[in-house]
Amino acid sequence: MTGPAHAKINLALVVGPLRPDGKHELVTVYQRVDLVDDITVEPAASTDVEGFPEDTLVRAALAALDAPHGWRVRIEKRIPVAAGLGGGSSDAATALRLANAQLDEPHRPAELHELAAGIGADVPFFLYEGPQLGTGDGTTLAPLELPQDFVVLLVLPDAETKPSTGQVYADFDARRGPVGFDARVAALERALAAGDLAALPPNDLASSPLAEELRGLGAFRADVSGAGPTVYGLFESEGRARDAAAVFDRRGRVWITKPAWYG
Repeated sequence: MTGPAHAKINLALVVGPLRPDGKHELVTVYQRVDLVDDITVEPAASTDVEGFPEDTLVRAALAALDAPHGWRVRIEKRIPVAAGLGGGSSDAATALRLANAQLDEPHRPAELHELAAGIGADVPFFLYEGPQLGTGDGTTLAPLELPQDFVVLLVLPDAETKPSTGQVYADFDARRGPVGFDARVAALERALAAGDLAALPPNDLASSPLAEELRGLGAFRADVSGAGPTVYGLFESEGRARDAAAVFDRRGRVWITKPAWYG
């Protein structure tokens, strides 16, 4: 059984103080985009993952199912690794969904959500349709009705790497990032109520001068996705997105894509 694992962007990422469980409170807007890995999962005597030797999340997802057999998995990677696009989480969610469908007694959706949440905060999102509002540690989800008539330009700058997640949050705390959390959440809620993606607050965890460049090239919203380093620009037309992509094609990897609804 084969299925697509889509990348995501965070149209907003507002981060607050530490929770009692040691994670940060956050509010984020998840948007799936049409950049995909292909995942094939079949029952086997033991679990073997081909195509992406660095994988750990798919293996964790399949182990969480506690099936009476193993799995043969093939990953065809197109989503860049450690880029803020959720490729590993999406691969894990897709493998979990495909494997679950092949069990004699599949887990119910709520149970699958809990298994996914135990693997990573972004993983549950990829089990659902459409844009989602993530709250708590990101695993509490609610569907959103958002405009989907835009084109997405993704820019992964050359020679930029993503710091560890722990370091990103440590830096956020060191600069007193949680201060003003409630006000930023209120701004996010107002933008969502108005359906105005341009009015969403900027990413709390990461920023990039490339976002300002993208806005200068016609993006009505531009920001870093997740903890980066990928920067996205939202454009009203493919022509404008292509013009902007030409500016960046010698400075990093670029993709022109569009919103996607479900894997």
